[in-house]
Amino acid sequence: MARVTVIPVLLILSFFQHKALFSTILASGQQDIKDALGLRNVLWMTKNDSRVILSWNNNLTKEETKKYTVKYILIYKFFNTTKERKERLQEKEKIIHLKLHSGFNAKVKTQLFAKETEDIIKESDWTEFTYEAPPVYIQNLSCIIYNISFFNCTWHIKAEAPEDIQIFTSYRHAGKVFACHQYIKNAWKKNIGCYMKKMHFQPSRKINLNITVRNLRNSSRGLSYCKAFTPQTIEKLNPPINVSVSLENRNIKIHWKPPPTIGSARKKCFLYQVKIADHKIVNVTAENYKYPFHKPAKKCAVQVRVKKEICIANKIWSEWSEPVFIHDEKTVDILLLSLALFCPLIFLGGLLIYACRRYRCLEVITTPVPHPSDNIKTWLADETHHEQHMSMQMEMHSEFTLGRPEENRDENIQLQKCLKEFMLEDLQR
Repeated sequence: MARVTVIPVLLILSFFQHKALFSTILASGQQDIKDALGLRNVLWMTKNDSRVILSWNNNLTKEETKKYTVKYILIYKFFNTTKERKERLQEKEKIIHLKLHSGFNAKVKTQLFAKETEDIIKESDWTEFTYEAPPVYIQNLSCIIYNISFFNCTWHIKAEAPEDIQIFTSYRHAGKVFACHQYIKNAWKKNIGCYMKKMHFQPSRKINLNITVRNLRNSSRGLSYCKAFTPQTIEKLNPPINVSVSLENRNIKIHWKPPPTIGSARKKCFLYQVKIADHKIVNVTAENYKYPFHKPAKKCAVQVRVKKEICIANKIWSEWSEPVFIHDEKTVDILLLSLALFCPLIFLGGLLIYACRRYRCLEVITTPVPHPSDNIKTWLADETHHEQHMSMQMEMHSEFTLGRPEENRDENIQLQKCLKEFMLEDLQR
């Protein structure tokens, strides 16, 4: 039994010894490859308007290129910046857009990988390159889109810029080129901004802004710079609309609607901020916000602003909406008192209606007045006839008196006495 167990152990030991020997031979072969491949890079640059085409090559033969996987590592950094950009490429060139940078530092190296295992076999040293662009006379370039169709760009002219230069701009979007509609000028009549209106933007197509600096004293070609923007990333939205406030279960509920936009208007694309008086600003993704009610100060104002952040990164906040005042303390007390008295008033009203129906109060109030008797009707008719007769006699007397002359005054007096006696006799009847 002891001999049976020893044989497998010896076989296993022999297997590992051969494997170690095979690994040593393979490593020696790779070392020979590394020694044989003296990788070197050649780096050059081609200037094309506002971009630089950086190209490179190595000393590998065609057979070596087919035998191994060749990759390149490129690292570059613009002047006056701290951010390094690192890329792993299989191509032998890289287009670098200068934008408004005055140059960059770049370095590249070649790496060889085994096609079967993707293990690195050899890599070259870094080959460095520095590019200094022509002087850039503008800085602090900023562009925004607002009110859906308005496009505005502004910039500053550096102090070292020549006095005779002028700045011109145009932009290309969706295959069309547009010149600036109206320039914004400073006190020295230099263009420091461009204002464009009634434009139509396609959210998925970039805006390529071209800036040309020309010397007005000579007709030589000016320096051009280009910067690209994605429309949604530079859109400044209008404030949220239809902002309203309501009181629900001792919570102040604020409602609003998103503003129009050139891109996606899905609810999840918007990020809101709610500001209530001097309280901390709150980030909200919904179109409403509940604020616990604890007797806010007088004229407690609510404002909301918005930007796009979920669907696409946008750092530009809209302006705050017009303040909507919740209510002051007196209004709050009146509102709470009204809510507290509303239910008892309904109960008392229902109780009053029930009592009126139960005890026939309405029948007593609405009972009609009875008709007068015949004696009352006769008495009223006699009185009316007597008044009419007296009125006619007075009219006849006044007409008779006015028609007599002054010399018959005694006769008039005598007639008046007769009429009085006649009226007294009529009343005695």
